[in-house]
Amino acid sequence: RSSQQGADGGDGSPSSAAAETPSSEDFSLSLLDTNLPTEAETELRSFIAKRLTKGALFEGMGNVASVGLSIPEYKVGCYYCRFQQENLLEMATLESDINAPEYVVCFLGGSEKEDTFRLELDKYVQSLKINLNLEQKTLETYINPYLRSWFENAICPIQRVVQLFQEKLAFLLHAALSYTPVEVKNADERTEKDISRFLAAASLQGLVQEGTMTSLCIAMTEEQHKSMIIDCSGPQPQLHNAGSNRFCEDWMHAFVNGTEGGNPFLFLQILENFKLKAIQDINNLKRFIRQAEMNHYALFKCYTFLKNCGSGDILLKIVKVEHAEMPEARNVVTVLEEFMRE
Repeated sequence: RSSQQGADGGDGSPSSAAAETPSSEDFSLSLLDTNLPTEAETELRSFIAKRLTKGALFEGMGNVASVGLSIPEYKVGCYYCRFQQENLLEMATLESDINAPEYVVCFLGGSEKEDTFRLELDKYVQSLKINLNLEQKTLETYINPYLRSWFENAICPIQRVVQLFQEKLAFLLHAALSYTPVEVKNADERTEKDISRFLAAASLQGLVQEGTMTSLCIAMTEEQHKSMIIDCSGPQPQLHNAGSNRFCEDWMHAFVNGTEGGNPFLFLQILENFKLKAIQDINNLKRFIRQAEMNHYALFKCYTFLKNCGSGDILLKIVKVEHAEMPEARNVVTVLEEFMRE
């Protein structure tokens, strides 16, 4: 509510002219759309109003909190995010006397585990913000269905990929770890997006040096000359030029066993653990290589580790790229390659 128009505050008291921050009480919350019962909606509105009053909501950055509502017997996890309509935000910047309306979107789930997917939900709200147009027609045809399908679109893609690929998931994990290029053919738009998101989520992007990733991508593309192809024309995807190893097969079983519970949060947790183990293995191998520069016994330890870890093929490629500029380490890697080939 614009303070320059002398509007009343939420408690009925006149607003002060200086109260222009989101932390002031000079606002009211109007309901646009919900599928909550009236009583629970009022409780949620009260919770959001308190957060707004404290100035605890920043534009475009989602938060997750536990909220007590009267529908279930327990607290639910609530993701909430404040945003302004994209084009109105620009207008407000150009003409400071225009007060663009602001919105808060809330998604409720069974627990605070929504925090696991906070970045995905931030992207989901960003897309809503760009396409927001509150004419009645758009509200009914686009906004309402978009809001109602948040769980399906933002939380479930990893679970859908696991259910689609089953045992073949090992090849997908291998492609993600080794940065093998992947082409998807004859798939509908949702499946193609799901596969792309799974590969991005399973890769080590951001966890190992950026230069290493770039060099590894180039090395993999040059080495293979062909991408892994996923053909989705049948009920089960067919894979061509696919690779795998024992490490990815072991983790595939963890995913497939998780499908019985059907909990999308569990799959993301398994995926995070998969990447954590891969990073630990890379760091262990790098430590052994440093020792092996001066110690032949450590060189044998490197070889034993590569043989037993189940992911020697990928780890060797990663350290080869990382140690390309270091002569001693490069010599160790060359010897290891020869032993592994034999």
